[in-house]
Amino acid sequence: MELATAAVVSTASIHPGRSHFSTPRAASWPSSSSPSSSRSLATSASISRSQRRRLPVASAAVELREAAAGGGDSVRVIETPQPNSSVKFSVEVPPSICQECYQTTLLEYSKRFKVPGFRPGKIVPENVLLNYVGPQHVRAATVEAILRHTLPQALSSVEERALEDSVRILTKFDDMNEAFSLDHVFRYDVAVDVVPEVRWLSEDKYKNLKVVIEIDEIVDAEKAAELELKRRRKSLGLLRIVPDRGLQVGDLVVLDILAETITTDGSKGEKIPSAESTGFHLDTEENTNLVPGFLGSLIGIRPGETRTFPIQFPESFEQETLQGVRAQFTVVCKELFFRELPELDDSLAAKLLPGCNTIDEVKERILERCKEVEKTAIEQATDNAILDQLGKLVDVDVPRSLFKNKANSCMERNFSNFRPKGS
Repeated sequence: MELATAAVVSTASIHPGRSHFSTPRAASWPSSSSPSSSRSLATSASISRSQRRRLPVASAAVELREAAAGGGDSVRVIETPQPNSSVKFSVEVPPSICQECYQTTLLEYSKRFKVPGFRPGKIVPENVLLNYVGPQHVRAATVEAILRHTLPQALSSVEERALEDSVRILTKFDDMNEAFSLDHVFRYDVAVDVVPEVRWLSEDKYKNLKVVIEIDEIVDAEKAAELELKRRRKSLGLLRIVPDRGLQVGDLVVLDILAETITTDGSKGEKIPSAESTGFHLDTEENTNLVPGFLGSLIGIRPGETRTFPIQFPESFEQETLQGVRAQFTVVCKELFFRELPELDDSLAAKLLPGCNTIDEVKERILERCKEVEKTAIEQATDNAILDQLGKLVDVDVPRSLFKNKANSCMERNFSNFRPKGS
């Protein structure tokens, strides 16, 4: 029932900026099997806007009690498998159920609204109610009531297999609204994604499956703990100007960088904007993202000095347009600093990790945290490796809703990175 309700709400609210339901032409309002209904509809069409009270249509939608179709008539459903583990249902609702939903809608309206001249809770004549509410609102609410009433029955065959938030009514609400008639069959199409069937590509299935688990070196708890302690100590250090020597690994240097391609004949080519920078701060201890050979060409450079040297971007470089490109870099050293690190003794413990009194305690707690990270990383790598191998052994028709949910999850995770985080 929850799946069906979500689908109805989604379909009825697809027109932002307009009223909740579209307004049909007065001439397109269906005829009723009762003469009084026909007369009341005709009368309501002649009422001026000033005489008709504006009502919130969304709140007037009727929530019918969940029940099977009565009167011996039943909803006819044609079930058709679709690609991507989806099932389409073509639903035909008999006029008797349409009449039932229409009468229930009128009854709910008469109870819900105070019509002038009638005591609250009393049944209001149909023609008076239509004049007061407006036939277009009753019509739209009846269509929604039919959907709420029949969707659970239509989707009952896949109730246990349906994926959450995957029900979608394929027929446009405007089309259903205009085609609606109390004297004719009401038709609509709805689709839902179901749990996909897994088909093994081999008779052996997953027997004798071998999985190789690759763990990033940085995940090693011991090494990670050493790096984390070093990082925390560096954050407490002071930057001092280097007075009498050139650049060494461990220093921090400020650079102006110019890059140009080298043509096949050795002459200068075009500038490389993505490789250029002014006032670039380079921590020489954190150089894993540098182009190979860049740092080595700068060792010994002094403030005010300019160096020009060639470098070839690796074939595996992230920016495709620079893969394998030979370039000439011109680098100016603006400033050069070294870090004056504090002594690694117990007096530094509380600054390195609040709550610790000794360096040994700091190391122990950092190692514990790194081991937790290592364990999680190994478990994740194991799961990924197994899934990767299983993915090669099975054929699965993945529903589009799963891709959509995954994409939404990734977007939400990315957006959360921009939100302020608590301390």
